[in-house]
Parts: sequence; structure tokens; C-alpha cells
Amino acid sequence: MKNQFEIPFVGLKIGIHDFEFKIDKSFFESMPYSIINNGDLKIWMELERKETMLIADFEFFGTIKMDCARCNEEIDVEVEGDLTIYYKFGNEEAEDENLIVIPYESYQIDVTQPIYEMITMAIPLRPVHEEGECDEEMVKLIEKFQNQQKEDNKKEDDIDPRWSALKNLN
Repeated sequence: MKNQFEIPFVGLKIGIHDFEFKIDKSFFESMPYSIINNGDLKIWMELERKETMLIADFEFFGTIKMDCARCNEEIDVEVEGDLTIYYKFGNEEAEDENLIVIPYESYQIDVTQPIYEMITMAIPLRPVHEEGECDEEMVKLIEKFQNQQKEDNKKEDDIDPRWSALKNLN
């Protein structure tokens, strides 16, 4: 089965070529250890073929499903973004994360990993439900645990006054 994210460039003429991808649950299931459960995204790639390199400009938008950072229940997160990757022919190691060196004998590029990384980089630092939409039972458990920790810390402070003196040292 041909992978839609493997782009054969050998037959492409010098110039610009457009590609469109639809990303869904199967894409994220194929990624090991993905933090994204599901998604409905559209990706556009403009691939410019030059004599010695390829330039891939990606743009995307859509919705992903992942776990809420507060209650751990599934949440819809809207994401969008863009990325440019340069594919250079050669045998040396690339030092730039946006530059991928491909061997001269290559005939295709696989854009799976750049697409996944582009999507994950668009995720907010702490994706959470809107206020009041989190799983109430889980929120109560978290609050109970946090209050218990505060009480335990207070008891520790009461037990040994030397810790208080050490806290003030800088």
C-alpha cells in the first residue's frame, strides 16, 4: 500500500507542485507514543523542486482530540500553523532542524514526521477545558489531593524548626 505522505520527486519538473492531505485518527495511531488521540485536519504542501534541493512549505488547520491537562478527559483543540522544510541533496549531516539532507540516490521524501511535529508544535502549552467543562469528579479529587499535600507540608514545617532556618539561606 502506498503511503500518501511519501512524495516521489523524481518525476516532478523543476517548479512548484501542490499537494493536499487529510489527517485523521489513522495518522495519529500510526505515530508511536502520540499525545494526540484523533484529529480532523487539512494540510496543504507547496513543494518547489530546484536543481539541488526541494523546498516544502506546509500550512494546516483543524481540530485535534487529546487529553485535558486538568481532568484527563478528552478535549477538542483547534490548531493551525505553518512550516518550511528544506531538502538538500548530499551525504553530510544536517545541523538545522528545518534542513533535511537526502542521499543523491533518493527518489522520494516522507513528510509524515514533519507534519506530525508541525501539528504537535501548534498545541497550546496546557490544553484544558473551558471553566466548568472539566470532569467534576476528577477536579474534586485533584483539589482534595492538593489540600492534603498542603496539610502535610504544614505538618512537616511544624515538626522540625531547622527546616525553616534552612529555607531562608540563599
